[in-house]
Amino acid sequence: MRPPPRLRALVAAVALAMAATAFVPQGSASGTAASCTVEYSVTSQWSNGFQGSVTLTNHGTPLENWSLAFDFPGSQKVTQGWSAKWSQSGKTVTAVNESWNGEIATGGSVSAGFTAATSGSNPAPTAFTLNGSACTGDSGPTDPNEPPPDPSPGGAPPKLRVSGNKLVDEKGATRRLLGVNRSGGEFMCVQGYGVFDGPVDDASVKAIADWKVNAVRVPLNEECWLGLSHVNPAYAGANYITAVKQFVARLEAHGITPILELHWSNGKYTGGDSHCPDTEYATCQKPMPNARYTPSFWTSVAQTFKNDPAVVFDLFNEPFPDRATSNLTAAWTCWRDGGTCPGIDYPVAGMQSLVNAVRATGAGNLVLVPGIAYSNDMRQWPEYRPTDPAGNLAAAWHTYNFNVCASESCWNEQLAPVAAQVPFVAGEIGENTCSHGYIDRVMAWLDARGASYLGWTWNTWDCSSGPSLISDYNGTPTSFGVGLRDHLKGLS
Repeated sequence: MRPPPRLRALVAAVALAMAATAFVPQGSASGTAASCTVEYSVTSQWSNGFQGSVTLTNHGTPLENWSLAFDFPGSQKVTQGWSAKWSQSGKTVTAVNESWNGEIATGGSVSAGFTAATSGSNPAPTAFTLNGSACTGDSGPTDPNEPPPDPSPGGAPPKLRVSGNKLVDEKGATRRLLGVNRSGGEFMCVQGYGVFDGPVDDASVKAIADWKVNAVRVPLNEECWLGLSHVNPAYAGANYITAVKQFVARLEAHGITPILELHWSNGKYTGGDSHCPDTEYATCQKPMPNARYTPSFWTSVAQTFKNDPAVVFDLFNEPFPDRATSNLTAAWTCWRDGGTCPGIDYPVAGMQSLVNAVRATGAGNLVLVPGIAYSNDMRQWPEYRPTDPAGNLAAAWHTYNFNVCASESCWNEQLAPVAAQVPFVAGEIGENTCSHGYIDRVMAWLDARGASYLGWTWNTWDCSSGPSLISDYNGTPTSFGVGLRDHLKGLS
């Protein structure tokens, strides 16, 4: 799935993080003691602005409403915000709870975010007030590379391997990947706005985990990972890789399986269903990965995570060589073998070469291999499946209500034979209706076959612009997302 174009550049995201923490001994509407902790973070920064967040944790008596205030030391000016009613008078910024997040139990926390304009330096606030009472304590930058928190009660994510048509953990217990996609890493960097779209801090990951999610698919951009010269170095190469590694660590700290997936790749394509025909850069979905950069991308990713078998590799988002040629045999041959493919302007890296690149590093991680027709057609997947010396491949399928194969009769005919042979992972499920009737049917069909699925997407884009699961990064579901959330919680 592609991010809605008008929303891709809306919010800058985590690339370089600084945090300032103030420990607050008191503050309440009535003036009684209510100790709390406030964490202020700059999660992304650009030439004339930045994105920030605040996390308020209540260590005192329960709060029914809250108003958090602080003064900017510099010229910062809030331009927009979410998960609170934001205002600014002079240097004083105030964030007041929304109707749905006013209550904070003892030990509970709430997060809110904002974007702001600035010029020159961007110093962090040094004091905060909660409901009119001063909060005092330490403040100042903390190390963005600090270790992730202790693992959640669910423990570390499993080391998955294939057993027949099931995924099993290191103890042989059957597992399913049930979760969400976290879009942003594929487009923010190449557009020059950051690494992720919205927060990927511990609080935001906990909000995902609270939906009883056990897997998160993380779309990536090969040009950003490899640090190509046309990408802003602040969001490319070592900086991009570090941000991805930190996000992976936070997911694993909450017992969540990270699925790293190549979403956008290099290669000029002008054929059928071309999305950015005027450029070779990785700024849109291409029909197939390219021989120039993609094997190097997967070699580097596999080398980075080969000692972490809990990480899953998803080779390519949505291949569509079948849109470049009407010959399905040629399309599937291109899919597997790559090379010079009919209708595709650049040398292609086939799925076999990408599996080879991963395994040549010594990585035995589970690998997901998608089908064709934007990963919606799986009919000849078993016939053309790549050879894997590690024997650890699963089939990846995508489905939306507007796809060709979007009915139980089609699934029974085309997908059931594949799911009977290999582990079957629906890497993206969604619908463009701002409802969940379609994914309810998809989940029921996949549940009956012990298959896996992940909803698109954990981003606040407004479900009327595309399948967006949430309206804020505290995990408030849209009318589409509530179907996935309630279903996952019911399964747990």
